[in-house]
Amino acid sequence: MDKINLLVTISVITMFISLFLALFLYTVKTEHKLSNRLFAFFLALTAIDMIGNTNSLFDISLNVRVFISSFFFLQLPTFYIYVLSVCYSDFKLKPKHLVHSIVFLIANLILLPHFYTVDLNSKILFLEKSSSMPEIQFNHVLMHIQTLFYIVAAFMILRKARKIYLENYAGASIESLNWLFQFTFALSAFYFIALVKNIFKFTAYPNISEGLKIGLLVFEFFIIFWYLYKALNNPSLFRNIDSKLKLVSDIISEEKKIEPETLNKDLLRLKKYMADKKPFLDPALTIQDISNSLGIPVRELSVLINHQLGQHFYDFVNTYRIENTMEIMKDSSSKVTVLEILYEVGFNSKSSFNTAFKKHTGNTPTDYRKSLKNK
Repeated sequence: MDKINLLVTISVITMFISLFLALFLYTVKTEHKLSNRLFAFFLALTAIDMIGNTNSLFDISLNVRVFISSFFFLQLPTFYIYVLSVCYSDFKLKPKHLVHSIVFLIANLILLPHFYTVDLNSKILFLEKSSSMPEIQFNHVLMHIQTLFYIVAAFMILRKARKIYLENYAGASIESLNWLFQFTFALSAFYFIALVKNIFKFTAYPNISEGLKIGLLVFEFFIIFWYLYKALNNPSLFRNIDSKLKLVSDIISEEKKIEPETLNKDLLRLKKYMADKKPFLDPALTIQDISNSLGIPVRELSVLINHQLGQHFYDFVNTYRIENTMEIMKDSSSKVTVLEILYEVGFNSKSSFNTAFKKHTGNTPTDYRKSLKNK
């Protein structure tokens, strides 16, 4: 099979799977409809972008073919909006989000004078000299600037969301944010390779560009499957945070200094409440829940835990869970397994339990239990 046939075959397979999965995500019944539909749109754009690799199978006019290739300018903006929808529970699409389509419009408008509105022969001549045409070169520069902007913007959103989560929640959603970091990193690698491919396209080594194109298609195929395998096998993975929540550093800069006497009083109440009522046994515990129980405003409670104690709320709660775990393990008559214990003390993920336990004790749960038996 020659290189062209291989490129077409991989493109058709990836297009079919992307469209099938997009349809599935759009129609599946779930509470996260907006996130699913945004990613479905991202998959559909990805599939449409691949039509340019299948020209030998479809009779498409030059105008349509070039217009379809410009759909690339919608892919990363869609992914960025998708990240926002995953991170924030109260996210809604608004007219202001149409601003993310501006680059797509610019990329097409710049082609109007010398491509879209000219005769067929002029179009063919334009494409034959595409590597030296100012419009194409401008669009490629625009493409790389846009790619860098949205990748950085996505990482910034994820970084902020992770900090807010750690300061206000104690559930398993931190894993979804960590995984979304990984997925965004994989996409970053994909678009970096695409950038290298485009650079070679304008050099004396166009064959390298074609080889990289096949590799990119295969890479894209595996990225899509990786995402869906993770999402479908962990339907409860994506639980969002409230976008109205602020970072503690921002709260401190906005508010007046709280009196030490008040802080000490609230701290004693907090520790007594955690020890007596054991709210940490609730795997979905939030700082708002404790605020409601103690009558301490969320902002003051957040400053108390995250700033005064020097711990994220996430770590603060997990400390109590691990202490409770250690108490259960010290009971030599107890026959419960480590898996049973982690659910009993408020964890709902084995990986987050193991990470928290090792961070607190320096040992894995299994090693700690063995050490108790050897004493």
